[in-house]
Amino acid sequence: MDLEYFINLFKILINGLKTSLEIFGLTIIFSIPLGIIVSILARSKSVLIKEITNIYILVMRGTPLLLQIICVYFAPYYILGFTYNRFIAVIIAFSLNYAAYFGEIFRGGIESIDKGQWEVAYTLEFNKVQTFFIIIFPQAVKKILPAISNEIITLVRDTSLAQVVGVTELFSLAQKQANYKFSIIPLLLAGGIYLIISTILTIGFKKVEKKLDYYK
Repeated sequence: MDLEYFINLFKILINGLKTSLEIFGLTIIFSIPLGIIVSILARSKSVLIKEITNIYILVMRGTPLLLQIICVYFAPYYILGFTYNRFIAVIIAFSLNYAAYFGEIFRGGIESIDKGQWEVAYTLEFNKVQTFFIIIFPQAVKKILPAISNEIITLVRDTSLAQVVGVTELFSLAQKQANYKFSIIPLLLAGGIYLIISTILTIGFKKVEKKLDYYK
């Protein structure tokens, strides 16, 4: 019986890990490009665009991600009367939330670059897009990499919030298999998996930072 318990627990943990990694990967794919767009809009010369972007950032950073997941999934039902895939709702909520954080990080990095470099690029007949992506943005990335890595590692832990709308997740599924004798084991195993992923990412980002420092 104990062996069967651990086999079932292992299957559940693998399934939960797969879903958590899917949430993590898709959020990174969508939120980083969105974050770059947000950083550009936040520096727009249009007061209206700038203010709308700032309100978006304020709402995303000022309210709990848990609440945002609930709103993204349940609001369409109560407002428009329709429901949609829970996994998609989670990806939307995570992407919008992290895009706001990444946007502020990118904006800070971009604004830290000396304005003279823009002028030099223009004298070399670079247009604004070329100047941004060829000269300014690569330098900004070097400066903001530690902050970006912190947000990405935080994202690993935040994937556990997906359970609020019933999306498969490590802790919630593991707890369903818990009994009075092994109740703490699923939580320890699930926590260990998150720790391993975070450790791998931390080591990876440190190596990238060292390489970027080497090419300064």
